[in-house]
Amino acid sequence: MALYNTAILATNTTLSSGSGDRAITTIIVCNTSAGALTLTMYAVQNVAGSAGTAGTGNMIVNALSIPAGETMTFDQEKMVLTTGDSLVAIGSGTGLTATISTLAV
Repeated sequence: MALYNTAILATNTTLSSGSGDRAITTIIVCNTSAGALTLTMYAVQNVAGSAGTAGTGNMIVNALSIPAGETMTFDQEKMVLTTGDSLVAIGSGTGLTATISTLAV
């Protein structure tokens, strides 16, 4: 098992990228700011050796509002990243942090 901790910025922030097959088992996003922030997240596939880009075609969370001091957990479904795939997030401001748990597949 591996843990990754990342501050989510207001621009594309890579939360986890594939280097070999890894299953994302849990994603925890915490809002440490004094106000509500939104979270948008993308599952970006590497196609034939070319890194994809985050966009509406691979969005998995769309502007989810996370109140100040609250934590959101995504653990119902597992996602497997292979080499070059990535999980990308954008926050509406500073204060969102992500912790991701992965397992080698």
